[in-house]
Amino acid sequence: MYPSLFNSFFAPPTIVVVSEERLRAAEMEQRERQLSDIDDRIEQLNTYRGELAKEIEAAQEPQSLAEALTGECDV
Repeated sequence: MYPSLFNSFFAPPTIVVVSEERLRAAEMEQRERQLSDIDDRIEQLNTYRGELAKEIEAAQEPQSLAEALTGECDV
């Protein structure tokens, strides 16, 4: 059951003791995760940038009226 508001004021605080070594290891792990997340995001953005560049390039190519209406390209 949930503790009452009254009891939460008088409950003893929880104290966690962590060694300096464990703290540094946890911080390093967090930084490695952040770096990995940033690398993943950069890869996603580069992929998206490439797709947009292709769309812009395709939109700037001149089209004949028939190509514009049918969506087909005579090669």
